[in-house]
Amino acid sequence: MVAMSTHQASFFGRGRLTCQSHFAAFCVLGTLAIISFLARPTLAAPPAFNAVTSWGYQLTGYDAAGVRDLVAAPFDLLVIDLARDGGRDYFADGEITELKQSDKIVLAYFEIGAIEAYRPEWNEVPEEIMAGTVDGWPKERYIKYWDDRWWPVVQSRVDRALSAGFDGAYLDLITAYDEIADDEFTTEERARRMVSLIVRISRYAKSKDADFKIVAQNSPELANWSFWEPTKNHEYLSAIDGLALESPFYLAHDKICKQSWCLENRTNAVFVKSQGKLLLGVDYAKQPQSIRDSYRRQRDAGFVPYVSVRALDRLMTHEAKND
Repeated sequence: MVAMSTHQASFFGRGRLTCQSHFAAFCVLGTLAIISFLARPTLAAPPAFNAVTSWGYQLTGYDAAGVRDLVAAPFDLLVIDLARDGGRDYFADGEITELKQSDKIVLAYFEIGAIEAYRPEWNEVPEEIMAGTVDGWPKERYIKYWDDRWWPVVQSRVDRALSAGFDGAYLDLITAYDEIADDEFTTEERARRMVSLIVRISRYAKSKDADFKIVAQNSPELANWSFWEPTKNHEYLSAIDGLALESPFYLAHDKICKQSWCLENRTNAVFVKSQGKLLLGVDYAKQPQSIRDSYRRQRDAGFVPYVSVRALDRLMTHEAKND
């Protein structure tokens, strides 16, 4: 039985709904309809996008109870794979609706600068636009993402995210612009072409749903072209709603990132936040001391923090509760 709110109870107390005999049938039906409407559980709305204070990130390992576990997770925002198994078994719109009804913003993860061999689109991508294996991931190949033959794959992923009811897209392998083995263009030109792709994704998605969010993972330097010129990249900043940064403080696993690029990434990421964007961070650590330290450091630096394992095959909810 659903308990009535004070407002609902006072409505019945003040109104003293009664039925005149000659309208009894209609009145009873109407009264039951009102009771049924008021007895429905009221779901609190998820926080505004920029008001998110916690998030979780899981890409594999969804078992039969996966959605239920995700629903119960104590986060404002979740990033999950567009596909349940990475391949052809996609999350249904009813499942995403259930997640959203647990007061969570839900983003669909997919790559835009590479493709994994187990993805259903693998055989649709011409071999000539594949460009080398992603370091550390032998079943993953970089893509010449500026080639028009790649766009139908990206577009279909955006369409699937929209039709399933996701609140936005979480775009990965943006770093491909700097890592790909390509002699055709300079690094700067590849960066500009990556920005063009992200802008195209954003415009396409928002033309169908103006509230659809775009979150870019890594490469925060694209927001101000810090490698080449100290100017704000208005086109890029207008295309994204948020930025996520891997390893702001800890590399996998439990290794404090002392390299200069970590400080550079954090500096550029905080700049993105200063432009009104949501800033997420994910460190990779297993030791309780490292986890606690990461949450503290991330929060102090302005990130919405999360700590997980590199495989991202589980939700690390206990750290979020006990940091």
